[in-house]
Amino acid sequence: MDAQRPYQIHLDTRFAPLELIDVQALVEASRDPWYNQTLCRVNDCVVRLGVVQGQFHWHKHDREDEFFYVVEGRFVIELEGRRVELAPRQGMTVPKGVMHRTGAPERTVILMIEGAAVKPTGD
Repeated sequence: MDAQRPYQIHLDTRFAPLELIDVQALVEASRDPWYNQTLCRVNDCVVRLGVVQGQFHWHKHDREDEFFYVVEGRFVIELEGRRVELAPRQGMTVPKGVMHRTGAPERTVILMIEGAAVKPTGD
């Protein structure tokens, strides 16, 4: 964990095809303010779990779009000139090349779908 960016980001694919993924158990075990775990791979993409609170830094992904889906809590996506707040069961795609900063005013559980090569911290 970096003192300036206190994120726990795990890029290892935790679950293989046909293996049960218990998202709730992972959420309950998470103790970090910003936890990100790659759950599985689907073709050339990955599904990542985020258990987050606080604010991420401004960044962008030059070659890949990124999809966010809120399971519980509230998730904020700041774009240059626009702010979007997502509630449970809402999602949004941030297109490649778009500067964005994400955050959660309370402990929030999200799922992300993105290309397997995407670096969560940005390009």
